[in-house]
Amino acid sequence: MPRTNFKELLDAGVHFGHLKRKWNPAMAPYIFMERNGIHIIDLEKTSLKLDEAASAMKHIARSGKKVLFVATKKQAKEIVAEKVKAVNMPYVTERWPGGMLTNFPTIRKAVKKMSSIDKMATDGTFMNLSKRERLQVTRQRAKLEKTLGSIIDLTRLPSALFIVDVSKEHIAVREAKRLGIPVFAMVDTNSDPSDIEFPIPANDDASKSISLIVGILCQAIEEGLNERKMEKDKEPQAKDKKFIRKELETKDIPAAIIEAIVEEDEEEEAETEVDDEETAVADQDEEDDIIKVGDETEEEL
Repeated sequence: MPRTNFKELLDAGVHFGHLKRKWNPAMAPYIFMERNGIHIIDLEKTSLKLDEAASAMKHIARSGKKVLFVATKKQAKEIVAEKVKAVNMPYVTERWPGGMLTNFPTIRKAVKKMSSIDKMATDGTFMNLSKRERLQVTRQRAKLEKTLGSIIDLTRLPSALFIVDVSKEHIAVREAKRLGIPVFAMVDTNSDPSDIEFPIPANDDASKSISLIVGILCQAIEEGLNERKMEKDKEPQAKDKKFIRKELETKDIPAAIIEAIVEEDEEEEAETEVDDEETAVADQDEEDDIIKVGDETEEEL
């Protein structure tokens, strides 16, 4: 099932490209037509590429890996920071620090510097400094927080990058390519999609377009994280079954009986899950009936 529809993309202005004279010929497969000197992006292909990117991001999140979002454009900063923070992924919305990926150990040292300053403030060392030294350290902490505070939880290289406007963030694209890190990106008609593994042809200047695309991808990440959580919750149950089997094997019990006991436990759990599902369906039907009655009452009033 598609994650968005043609009308939603149209309303967000995803189809608006750049002027014809500013186009990149590599974007020709994603351009639908030209109107009043402006290229129009093919939204059917946008929808298809968006679904592919969302599916891949969901798989990355489900495996417990990180996706680094990069958006230093003025109209994208707040949108990306707000939506990405909700799914607990790292992001860069200030200036891209050169060597962020290729010189990652140095970046980690700068992040650890923030932690050491915070530790100084809690253990009393900070108060032993002179007023001028405290001011310098505070300013240094604020500067590091502004540029690197959003990647404080990124302890290793990200598994993928998502970029808004690959032309502006060409350094990030180059570093990712050098390290073999896959790149997801919104590519406008003036961009080159050849170095992007998951290009999403879309207007990367309009805030509505950026908000829609980033929101869909963050939703996919959230789904992947929820599935990972559910899988982790099921793991202890599997371990318990192994423990039961091992405990039974230590006793003088025939193997056939052990299998029967384990299978019986599994059948009971399966029956319980079916009962829970049936109960949930019944409860949902009951809620739907209540809502329907409420709506009919309001219409009568």
